[in-house]
Amino acid sequence: MDHRQRRKWQPLISLGLAIIAFFLLFFAVMGTWKWIMPASNQNMEIPELTSQEAGLAAKLESHVKILSNEIGERNLFRTGSMGLSVSWIKDQLKEIGYSPQIQSYKLKGRQRFYDDGKSENIIAEIPGTEHPQKIVVIGAHYDSVNRSPGANDNASGVAVLLSLADYFYDEPQKKTIRFVAFANEEPPFFKTKDMGSFAYAERSYNLGEQITAMIALDGLGYFSDEPGSQSYPFPGIGLFYPKTANFIAFVTRFGDLPLLREVTDAFRQEATIPSEAAALPGFIPGVSWSDHWSFWQHDYSALLVTDTLPFRDGQYHSPNDTAERLDYGRMARVTIGLRSVVKKLAI
Repeated sequence: MDHRQRRKWQPLISLGLAIIAFFLLFFAVMGTWKWIMPASNQNMEIPELTSQEAGLAAKLESHVKILSNEIGERNLFRTGSMGLSVSWIKDQLKEIGYSPQIQSYKLKGRQRFYDDGKSENIIAEIPGTEHPQKIVVIGAHYDSVNRSPGANDNASGVAVLLSLADYFYDEPQKKTIRFVAFANEEPPFFKTKDMGSFAYAERSYNLGEQITAMIALDGLGYFSDEPGSQSYPFPGIGLFYPKTANFIAFVTRFGDLPLLREVTDAFRQEATIPSEAAALPGFIPGVSWSDHWSFWQHDYSALLVTDTLPFRDGQYHSPNDTAERLDYGRMARVTIGLRSVVKKLAI
């Protein structure tokens, strides 16, 4: 190859070397990063559902069907649906024994979507026995995206929220536990100050409340044992995580890695379902896609519990997000594992 030929090919050679160097660096970083994450437990033995778990699964299914089948699409585009949702969630909490509170807040710039320009969060609290000023928040949004019944996104999260509220009603912990059903997580409110979780986190921040951890429940019901059923939002991540959508995921930002470790360890003490954990940059798709984002904006530690939604569920945000598609046995297993998480965080 003469001098002129070398000059002709030099830019392509340089680009090729740069690409190779990038991928070598990427895999080195990912390998080191995965090493500090909680280890995978994909090889755990999965026992048959107990009678307790089966009963819990039936209750979860009932709740999801009421929200997604009877109330149906739940958002400000469908007149009256948000009010029906609020009334039903309040009634469930009252049946348990709570006196649920409503946080009403005015929408900022989107009043046209709602009759009176306000939205509502529903709050139920168990005061702490030793450290009542320290608060653990468990939250799930009750709205669904436009034109979707939202069985998995997010009637599943609300059903698990209600189950946890029921379980802990007679088991107060050292810290205060708050269960909050949030309005307006979905577009056009997503990642704006009009999210119910943003209004709640802002209120807590302004009051100086000591929220020690926030757990967002979002999409907890879709699972698959088919190889290749799990995908990921960024090239290369799938080399370090399972390709079968049979697990529940715990996801947060780098700064909340200690919370991620604590939650994952606690979950695995009781849960009979595989789980995966990841602390990732917030710009990666999915990492900040729920109500925990609102708490990050107010300097609270928070993470997301999810089945990963669009990265495994082909009916995400569609009219086919229906109750019949969900796996309530696995949802029950997730719920039981989350009981251990709440106990650990509320010590």
